[in-house]
Amino acid sequence: MIEPVETMDGWCCLHDLRKVDWQAWKQADPAERKEAIEEFVSLIEEWEGVEAAKEGSHAIYRAIRHKGDFMFMILRPSFADIADLEVALNKTKLADYLLQTHSYTSIVELAKYRPDTDGVKQEDLPETQERLKPILPKWEYMNFYPMSRKRVGEQNWFTLSKSERSQLLYEHSLTGRKYEGKVKQIITGSIGLDRFEWGVTLFAHDALEFKKIVYEMRFDEVTALYGDFDDFYIGHLLEKENIADFLQV
Repeated sequence: MIEPVETMDGWCCLHDLRKVDWQAWKQADPAERKEAIEEFVSLIEEWEGVEAAKEGSHAIYRAIRHKGDFMFMILRPSFADIADLEVALNKTKLADYLLQTHSYTSIVELAKYRPDTDGVKQEDLPETQERLKPILPKWEYMNFYPMSRKRVGEQNWFTLSKSERSQLLYEHSLTGRKYEGKVKQIITGSIGLDRFEWGVTLFAHDALEFKKIVYEMRFDEVTALYGDFDDFYIGHLLEKENIADFLQV
């Protein structure tokens, strides 16, 4: 029998892309646009309060290309909290001018390949909790992509032994360590929650690092043989102070 790996699970996650209906936004009354922006900024300030209390986190980016204008990543303790946040966003005046182009649900996840030691559970360690409930970095660029492991013929990830999977992922992690300080990665699990099995979110100060790390990782055996990827979504940091200028017409 193939042994599954226990996961340590943290905050629930929503990736949400929205495109501005620029034609309708331009035709809106200037006073209405101003009110919509002020209301939206107030909502973000509420999110900042949640983040300051370490009860969740968020990141807002300008999506690049046709896939959207706003690119949100939201972390909360439960999907009920995510749903409440999404409803609050949808009720804003600005939301009347936003078209959702993509969304993805998942949970921050760490695989538990090593056994607990000295009676201490790994998930209870402060450093583990920090990774399961992270405060998202506000680095200049963000890259998100869903992925799964192949289940085709002999290239079936889920028929490999636990030790084989562990070794392949360890070798994969060695590539990632080369980019320490340049790229920060957050893995979220989405099996049973969305179309793919995992979401990968990368943060970097230089978008070129995304190309470098993903390219180099393609040569790792775990990716070369078992990686199956969806679209990539990239964004540039949108700070609260710049939202009015971003929406200026």
